[in-house]
Amino acid sequence: MEYQYPMNEDWTTEEAVDVIAFFQQVEHAYEKGADREELLKAYRRFKEIVPGKAEEKKLCSEFEEQSTYSPYRTVKQARESDQAKIKM
Repeated sequence: MEYQYPMNEDWTTEEAVDVIAFFQQVEHAYEKGADREELLKAYRRFKEIVPGKAEEKKLCSEFEEQSTYSPYRTVKQARESDQAKIKM
């Protein structure tokens, strides 16, 4: 797909890489299935970088608008599921 990941210019390179890793886990969940633990681990790291709900909602909305993949629904399903693989 041709789209850009939402970014914040205040992030370090490591933080930007970790945020991208979270969005890539969401992509995997939609495209071929994602490992539940890896997805939740990436989300926890994302929340360390983006602790505020408003910024999280903004970034996730931007990502969903460009990709059509919902980080919110993906994380919700991962939290509620006991399956090892999350497929959206």
